[in-house]
Amino acid sequence: MEKVRTRDFIHTTDDLFFASTNYTHPEDRYISFLRYIPNPKGDREKNETRYSKVSSEEAYSYLRENYPEYLYFCENTQIEMMGVPLTKVKQIIKPEERLKEIKKSYDSGNNNEIIKKLIDIADFFHFKAGIDYKNLGISGSILPGLQKKEISDIDFVIYGLQNHRQAIATFKKYHNKEININGRKIILNKIEDNFWQKVYEKRMRDSSLSKEEFFWYENRKFNRGLIRGTLFDILATRNYDEITESWNDTKYEPIGTSKIECVIEDALRSFDNPAIYKIKNLKVIEGINENISEIASFTHTYAGEVVENEEVVAKGKIEKVMKVGCEDSYRLVVGTTRESIDEYVKLKDSPIINKKE
Repeated sequence: MEKVRTRDFIHTTDDLFFASTNYTHPEDRYISFLRYIPNPKGDREKNETRYSKVSSEEAYSYLRENYPEYLYFCENTQIEMMGVPLTKVKQIIKPEERLKEIKKSYDSGNNNEIIKKLIDIADFFHFKAGIDYKNLGISGSILPGLQKKEISDIDFVIYGLQNHRQAIATFKKYHNKEININGRKIILNKIEDNFWQKVYEKRMRDSSLSKEEFFWYENRKFNRGLIRGTLFDILATRNYDEITESWNDTKYEPIGTSKIECVIEDALRSFDNPAIYKIKNLKVIEGINENISEIASFTHTYAGEVVENEEVVAKGKIEKVMKVGCEDSYRLVVGTTRESIDEYVKLKDSPIINKKE
């Protein structure tokens, strides 16, 4: 069974394209999410076949109606998930290998605007952040070659959690500055608040964060930027030596909800999938009173939201974590539904009221 990480793509024998959502997988399938389906009226094309992108709701409905064998009830989490059976795998497409292909194409003289932007981003993180090309990749629609002619965004992958932290710090240092690399002038710009307004309207469905707070948090993350008008994301994926767990070694049992206060002890995995915050100085404000050791976020809104040594308040579902060879532990989970209503992790004191920098 080939190793498949988060952000790899899987092309199936039914001509479906799935994005891997996990680092570990059961023996008979790859846990992943349906992204693209053949559709004569689709808005993108590959090898003379048209495809369309499906939403979360459409993906489950489409599979349930047409390919139920891709749906899988997970005993570990007690929820229905999508997964590509090994017998249905046609090709595994990896971000690092795709970027290598693009770089080779660029070196051979293919200088279309998409490729130039990708190479500029790759060279920025290689030369300015000191990250080896082997730890860089491209995911999203460009990975399987299903991007539109006018792409809306670039999903750029950084392998290794420390590498990702270095990439964020380097973008923060050099954003909006003209950098000369190999005779090319490169500028990676910070996103303005008019963009965050659109994201806020799309993501927020309750009052957990005010608009001003949402802007403040997103602006300090530095995980998204612009290159010549095109949005790019700086995505974190663990290197193989950072994947220490296996599929069957951990089970999760939901036991209720809690609101807590704590201090962030370790946020290295705060941009991982899921985002993980190790915590200390726990105080349970309401709900289930267990010795919670970490916060996990399954929503982009609360990934990278807080950093080490900050005092935070969080609310979500409590899960009992049962890992083979270890004592049972507990975690608070944010983003158990797409809307994440009344689930959050944020600073204990509002950054807007206190005008924190």
